[in-house]
Amino acid sequence: MRVVLAALIFGCFAGHAQADPPQPGPGQISDLSGLQRWIEAHLPPPALPAAPMTPLVDAGGLSLELAALRAATMPRTIDDDFVDGWPELLADYANGNVIAYRDVTAAAEQVLLVPARQVLQLKFRTTDSHDAASYAVATLVIPHGEWPGAGTRPVVVNNLPINGLGRDCNPSYSLARGWGEDSDITDYIPPTTQLAMLRGYAVLITDHEGPRMAYAEPYVAGHAVLDSIRAVRNALPDEFGDSRFGMIGYSGGAIATHGAVKLMPEYAPELADVVVGAALGGVPADFELLAGSMNGNLASGVFLAATFAIGRERPEILDRMNALAQWIALIMKDQCIDVFALTGIFMVPIDLAADFPNPLHSALAQDIFRVTRMEGKRSPVPLFIYNGAQEFWIPAEGARNFYREQCAMGANAVYRDVFGEHVIAALTGFPEAVLWLDERLRGEPAVSEC
Repeated sequence: MRVVLAALIFGCFAGHAQADPPQPGPGQISDLSGLQRWIEAHLPPPALPAAPMTPLVDAGGLSLELAALRAATMPRTIDDDFVDGWPELLADYANGNVIAYRDVTAAAEQVLLVPARQVLQLKFRTTDSHDAASYAVATLVIPHGEWPGAGTRPVVVNNLPINGLGRDCNPSYSLARGWGEDSDITDYIPPTTQLAMLRGYAVLITDHEGPRMAYAEPYVAGHAVLDSIRAVRNALPDEFGDSRFGMIGYSGGAIATHGAVKLMPEYAPELADVVVGAALGGVPADFELLAGSMNGNLASGVFLAATFAIGRERPEILDRMNALAQWIALIMKDQCIDVFALTGIFMVPIDLAADFPNPLHSALAQDIFRVTRMEGKRSPVPLFIYNGAQEFWIPAEGARNFYREQCAMGANAVYRDVFGEHVIAALTGFPEAVLWLDERLRGEPAVSEC
């Protein structure tokens, strides 16, 4: 796959090599319209079968061509009906209602490395980015022993980065099957789940990209996280019906946490008295900033993958992909970050994936930036926000602006600049974040620094 991808990109550059060299344009890395025209003239789009009429594709209102492209770029099944199967009569379920469950304790203990009393996977109803019925899967890890504190056992909602386009990139995949080549080391470093279990907390890990694997789409992720909390409270009311829940997430997990706290007042207002706080770091709160920091450089593989994945929920993005982008999407549609991040070595700007000039300054891009920024939505729960002061991929400006926004609306919030770029900051910011969350779960009130 990587060889084919390289050949496609190299072929486009080589075929354009004899044309006039591109000149920089205002607000652009360079004027790539000539190369875009070359791609359009020389690279035919892939031949695609007609879109099947399935809820996963949901082709209502799309042209036949766009519906076929959307269907072709959806993640493949993983031969696990618990994960793959679209539930019948899904719209008849309430958000957070459990549709199915299974015990995966034996396999999960091999991955967790900490003994568990039980590890349950819950499949539940949620909603997608357009408020249509959807589903998600979450894994609940319950440690051995009685909870030694007051009240019922608290739950750490560990929103992992996931960073994947395929369903085998989800944390539930490894927890149900054991460690494999698609397991993500960021699921275990920092060891949030293990430390929480040793503290006596249960841990809830949600596959927050949804069945379409909409990597980086905050509405899908926020809905899934909130409905996973509802699912646990619905499924095990005696043990967790009165529990405190606290969220934590870094990077891609911060996208899910950011979405959850901002959507809570309108989507799950009853959880405002249940979730006692949310800690989030390396916060991609503003994708417009990332368009400047991650495009056309070594991070471009991640940026392009996230743009494509958001397009799975928002097909107006897919509609403006050129033939090169369509071929690459078909090749990369099931890859995890360890593969698609490598394509950053080509430093391909997103212009080469679009069928029109300067796409990041288009009305389409501005609309996506506005929607995913989720402006004007106040968190009803206390926030601990941190970001690497030396960040260059996900600038601290986005996290600082998020903190200022929440303070201006009267939220209870704390912000920390921590040492390091994205990887180092995940470690340097973790101790204070997890201690802050531990205090909230033990019932200590949060002190705002706004």
